[in-house]
Amino acid sequence: MSPTFGNLLNKLKHTGSSPAGPSVELGDIGTDEQVYRYRKQRGVNLGSWFVLERWIADTPFAQAAPPGQSDLDVARGPHAKEILERHWDTWITNRDFEWLAARGINSVRIPIGYYHLCSLDRSLLSGTDFHGLDSVFEGAWIRLVRAVETAQSFGIGVLFATDLHSAPGKQNQDSHSGTSASTVLFATRSNLELTVRVLRTLLSAVRSLHSEHNPPINNIIGIELLNEPKPPSHSTLKDWYGKAIKQLRAVDPGLPIYISDCWMSDDYAHFVKSLPESTAPVCLDHHLYRCFTQEDISTPAAQHSISLMDPNAPTPQTFARVAGLLEDAGGALVVGEWSGALNPGSLQGPIDHREERAGYIAAQLALFEQHCAGWFFWTYRKQYHGDQGWSFRDAVEAGVFPDRVGVYSKRNAPVHDPDRVARKAAALSQAIGRHTSYWAQYRGHYEHWRFSKGYDQGWEDGYRFLLHSVANQYAVSELGFQGPWKKQRAREHGVEDGFSKNLWEYEHGYVQAVRDANLDFQAVYC
Repeated sequence: MSPTFGNLLNKLKHTGSSPAGPSVELGDIGTDEQVYRYRKQRGVNLGSWFVLERWIADTPFAQAAPPGQSDLDVARGPHAKEILERHWDTWITNRDFEWLAARGINSVRIPIGYYHLCSLDRSLLSGTDFHGLDSVFEGAWIRLVRAVETAQSFGIGVLFATDLHSAPGKQNQDSHSGTSASTVLFATRSNLELTVRVLRTLLSAVRSLHSEHNPPINNIIGIELLNEPKPPSHSTLKDWYGKAIKQLRAVDPGLPIYISDCWMSDDYAHFVKSLPESTAPVCLDHHLYRCFTQEDISTPAAQHSISLMDPNAPTPQTFARVAGLLEDAGGALVVGEWSGALNPGSLQGPIDHREERAGYIAAQLALFEQHCAGWFFWTYRKQYHGDQGWSFRDAVEAGVFPDRVGVYSKRNAPVHDPDRVARKAAALSQAIGRHTSYWAQYRGHYEHWRFSKGYDQGWEDGYRFLLHSVANQYAVSELGFQGPWKKQRAREHGVEDGFSKNLWEYEHGYVQAVRDANLDFQAVYC
């Protein structure tokens, strides 16, 4: 749908007649690497695999040092190396990746700590809480590489947590930040600098996996700088984000970077928009839970669902606003953590608990599918079965989560299809008609031919994703990160056909065509 006239005026104020910043080159849209990174991500977190959380997996803590709640406690206990390596080798296996792929899960988010990278550079632990424990964690990296290899064999991308769940000095007070201590010292100068060093080490290793590994690793979809940081000030964190991003871009300008929004989505979306233009996007990671606060506890499950489905309610309004802002900045909104968990206080009265939980999960999925480039359920599994709120596997097997997600083709979609060319022409005719009719209400100078050009490119890009298959992929790949591609294609169009204040028409055509291509594919081939 076209924007309001007010939005147009705002766009005209901020869209120049010539390019600003460096040229955006995302690479070949037809490669496995680009499809992994920019398709719609439907994923799970592989929680408590490397960064341990006792409420998820209890066994590794059997001999942990007191208080027995964190990775450091386990590492300080007897037989730590054997305990950890046994857990790493058994918690997630090939069968798990196979099971996930069969259900349309195409991405995983793997939380790690800086200490899991010590085999790449043992000096990373010097002067930290994990100093002298490199022998305990030296086997982690090779297992992380094995995890990426296994994921790739099933067509699954990895947000190579590569989300830094546990940073030097701890970025929050939780035990999943590496230690059981409540003091947060991440923001000291030395820890800020060390964390950038850790991330550079990680990114260099990731880059080597693509260039030197045999076969090449193509399924790493990004790295996340920090998980749920609680900074002393947001200006400090933003300053560090900016410096870290700049240094990481110098190592690899093409890998998407994810940052936490600290539950301040609007604020950090504007921060992303303020960053220098770059080759690859900066994506905003939001975590959504409705089971912790007093308000959450006192709100019935049905009302939680309604508040997520009502487009005029605060949360959907925020998602729509932030997603639009990020897309226009060439970024994207991703929900890195969410669950089906509800507080018992939300499940009071004569209600069907299973039905209420299924409705709550469905409401979240609908919200994320509409506004987000991807989502990751927390968490894939728990040691003890039966938790349909927090365990993805239990939720699926209990029927409160859909048995599979995504789009599935029922018949082969040929690369060259004359009928599809005709359908595209008809769809373009209808779209340009609606576009022209809408803007005829407002006086101004328009270049509707740019809309047609954008539509043509958007349809082709959308279908390039839909027709591209990676490994043993079950579900079809859809272009999910439209912002980066829209900006690149608009810039290429400007270079070829001239820049003007009407580039927004090209972008509108592009976005509508990606949507229409997806709808066409589903109607014809699914």
